[in-house]
Amino acid sequence: MEQVKSNAGDLPVIPPSSLDAAVGGGSSALEHDRSLQANTAGPVMPALDLAPEEPVILTNPEIDMVVERLLGTQPEEMSEMATNGEFDADIVVIGSGPGGYVCAIRAAQLGGRVVCIEKSATEWGGTCLNWGCIPTKTLISSVERLHHVKTADALGVLVHGEVGYDFGKIMERKQKVVTTLRGGVSALLKSNHVRSVVGVAKISKPNCVEVTHEDGSKEEITTKNIIIATGSVPIVPPVPGLEQAAGDARGASSNGIWTSDDAVSAKTCPGRMLVMGAGAVGLEFGFTFRGLGSEVTVVEIAPEILPNCDAEVAAELRKALKKQGINILTSAKVTKVEHGATGKTVHVEHSDGKVNKIEVDVVLCGAGRKPFHDGLGLEVVGVKTVTDGPLSRRGVVVDDYLQTTAPGIYAIGDVTGKMLLAHLSSHMGIVAAENAMGHKVEMDYRAVPAPIYTSPEVASVGLTEAEAREQGYDVITGRFPFRPLGRAMALGEQDGLVKIVAESKYGEVLGVHICGPWATEMIHEAVIAIKLESTVEELMSAIHAHPTLSEAMGEAALDVYGNAIHKLRK
Repeated sequence: MEQVKSNAGDLPVIPPSSLDAAVGGGSSALEHDRSLQANTAGPVMPALDLAPEEPVILTNPEIDMVVERLLGTQPEEMSEMATNGEFDADIVVIGSGPGGYVCAIRAAQLGGRVVCIEKSATEWGGTCLNWGCIPTKTLISSVERLHHVKTADALGVLVHGEVGYDFGKIMERKQKVVTTLRGGVSALLKSNHVRSVVGVAKISKPNCVEVTHEDGSKEEITTKNIIIATGSVPIVPPVPGLEQAAGDARGASSNGIWTSDDAVSAKTCPGRMLVMGAGAVGLEFGFTFRGLGSEVTVVEIAPEILPNCDAEVAAELRKALKKQGINILTSAKVTKVEHGATGKTVHVEHSDGKVNKIEVDVVLCGAGRKPFHDGLGLEVVGVKTVTDGPLSRRGVVVDDYLQTTAPGIYAIGDVTGKMLLAHLSSHMGIVAAENAMGHKVEMDYRAVPAPIYTSPEVASVGLTEAEAREQGYDVITGRFPFRPLGRAMALGEQDGLVKIVAESKYGEVLGVHICGPWATEMIHEAVIAIKLESTVEELMSAIHAHPTLSEAMGEAALDVYGNAIHKLRK
């Protein structure tokens, strides 16, 4: 950045034009930021005069204040909020998952007096951090590292001696990652002056949340707005013998009937496992335990795995998982589980009526999750919920601004029954916070990435080819495999493809679907493309670095019009 000579000693002077360029919008951008951050808690920086005629001179006291703020100790946690007029708080967020804590922080950034309530001191960060996304990806990382060591000789790397794993240490590392991130969530809330409350919350009447603390005491918090972020819970289908033992603590199944909670808390790796459901949850756990040596069978009632995914991409993953030794049964369902002295006998019925029996040690229910809002008192304040019908339509009913049917009450994340994805919950939290603080921001679900962490990975965004055709588009598609790419060959990971779905009139990109190495990282180019309503031509003309896996994206775009460079002509 250019510095201008000053008459104030040796202090640097920054021209206003440089400041404008740095914030990407001049004084209007600064004014917008100030309007959003009105009443922000904590030390306030002195206002700087940004008149175009006068350069800005940073004095020593101002510099000292910046340094002090950056290096200062963390603020004390707020044990209670100072009342301000009619209400104790501007916003009370119920739940501290990836939707709840992000929502609380955003509301605080906008000047709100915010309370975030979590039912247990060991649950900050919610299911995602403690029982879902983070534990599973940590376990998957161990499995992938084990696979790399076992197959190192293919890359000319020799590993001498026995190659194995210590299951206890894998789980110990998982827990360390979880504990570290949980502490990070608490620190973020504290540093943003959000009051963190441990207890069970209930909406007792309009603008009032009652909290039952762990010691049994109760507290009422009055608030201008309430944001529900209570998440979801695993579904256990009503199959005879599939019931978990009464009295088992969360994640501590005593009879071999597991949910995802039990899988991330396992004490040993089961020898034989049957997974019910071939969605993201079921396949990730099937991949994980197969990688650790379990015999794994996956049962899916639909004709193909990943029923909500693009059919070509799902088929590609199915082939890869079968090569890894996972037994996949589609168009089949579990009808009964019998418990015996040496294991369980699972009855699996196929679409032709035939039934076969499979002997296993553990049955994992990976059939999905459902919104959780029990005991919140929603009926008292007129919040409408849907509790039956397709899972995608269940949950707390919200409008495009995440407002429920009750004034001043919003809902975000899994509890709304939308796509059950942590990153979507976080974005919904930001939108709800901004709306509750007086702005008007509409939710946009067009460009939500959906990642699956198997090997190869799967990631998608936008419409599948079937969905696009059902919506009446004149569909054109392009696809390109990873196999001929130099980077894929160098990695030794050549399975999979990139598929682009577009409409023919303007070439607008409607969906992108990837099965292959690092698909969950590659997908974000497509997220931006769909968000900005980009065309196939724009993806074609974007220069993709060589050698990279992302070259497949550019080639798939070229292939939409039959012009892929590195594809053999028929």
